[in-house]
Amino acid sequence: MRTAIVGGLITALALVLLVSPAAGRQNPSVAAAQVALRSHGLYSGSIDGVNGSDTIAALRRFQRRSGLKPTGVLDRRTREALGVLGKPLVGTRTIGLGSRGWDVSVLEFELARHGFAPGKIDGRFDRLTLGAAERFRSFSGLPYHCLVAPSTLKAVQRAKPPRAAVQLERPVRGRVVQKFGIRGDQLHAGIAIDAPYGQGVAAAADGRVVWADEVPGLGLVVRIAHRGGVQSVYGHLSRIDVKVAQEVVRGAWLGLVGRTGNAAKPRLYFELRVRGAAVDPLPALR
Repeated sequence: MRTAIVGGLITALALVLLVSPAAGRQNPSVAAAQVALRSHGLYSGSIDGVNGSDTIAALRRFQRRSGLKPTGVLDRRTREALGVLGKPLVGTRTIGLGSRGWDVSVLEFELARHGFAPGKIDGRFDRLTLGAAERFRSFSGLPYHCLVAPSTLKAVQRAKPPRAAVQLERPVRGRVVQKFGIRGDQLHAGIAIDAPYGQGVAAAADGRVVWADEVPGLGLVVRIAHRGGVQSVYGHLSRIDVKVAQEVVRGAWLGLVGRTGNAAKPRLYFELRVRGAAVDPLPALR
């Protein structure tokens, strides 16, 4: 069995304490604390790295339960009480398949935040985490051995969220009922648009069909490659009306809205990727 090592993907972080919340500001150490608190059944919010009131309240509950002073500050004794997911600090070991801990949580959060879904953000380095790390390597043009170097996290931190180099038309008209981003402990890499069953789905831009088949969870799916390394994905279709390698123009008919896969009701799943990284498609849609 191939064992992939990812060490130095995380360098040492300065933040050791949970401090006053900064509205909307994400911090990977806060995300790791949320993962650990969730494992103890004390935090049920999203692993979003935002040090809000729910996170601080969960930390205080944990401290009281552990016989510690409920300061809401993540000190050394609190980290030790958190157990395996409270340590080790990032940058202190090499991590790979089977590793668990605080540093793995930070890695998973950073990958998800940059559009590379690692499965659950749960502090467990499994094959989904490995796949996300490899996709980031490919995205960044880094040779595989660079995943063990401290420079890899710096590359993640320096990387600006990619933006689509194309202007997109809405594939269907309807209300966005699920947005892009981390919800719970997973990255939701696309959006869901409410639309009636059987409504036509249009190509968001000119391109070439590279997938037209079923995908677990998403049901019937069409994926289109556009210029600039951009791909758009259309899921939960009831019917596919295009073939792989077919050239399509903006507005071309791709299929019909459905509820295939895990859709509870008719809707279109729409995803946008730039060189493999999932990005929020809403800013690119007209």
